[in-house]
Amino acid sequence: MTRAVRRWMTGGAVVALAAGGAACASLGRATFNEPVVTLREFNVTGLGLTGGSVDVVLSVYNPNGYKLDALSMTYQVDVDTIRLGSGALDGRFVVPEKDSSLVRLPVRFTYAGLGAAGRSLLTAGTVNYRVRGDFTVSTPLGNFTRPYDRTGRYSSVSGNGR
Repeated sequence: MTRAVRRWMTGGAVVALAAGGAACASLGRATFNEPVVTLREFNVTGLGLTGGSVDVVLSVYNPNGYKLDALSMTYQVDVDTIRLGSGALDGRFVVPEKDSSLVRLPVRFTYAGLGAAGRSLLTAGTVNYRVRGDFTVSTPLGNFTRPYDRTGRYSSVSGNGR
């Protein structure tokens, strides 16, 4: 084979591989259904003079027909309109296909500004919440980083969010 023919064949193979990879990534995104994240519960794990810590438990439902291997997750938790805390979870967790997994997020908070939300929870037994962030999952179709944002009303009577 001549040098020109080999260059042409190599260039064609590179273009074909690049096009195939882009098509697979597009197909993977089209068949990936976003997991549903909801607040399940939160437990006070410590109190101090200026603040404390809670474990926020999220339920992550996987609507896909394959397991999701979560590589990382960021989060911000708001109670009413007040930022309770934020952070990143670097530990891996797996969500089975068409099933849910519970994810425990440690949140440190200060008392400043949380008075109204605490009073609402104590007097009415409910409080509005918002949990948001993003997560990176490994799937058979590749890695995906997606945002999530969920609002609801937490009831201390039933012990879970709606």
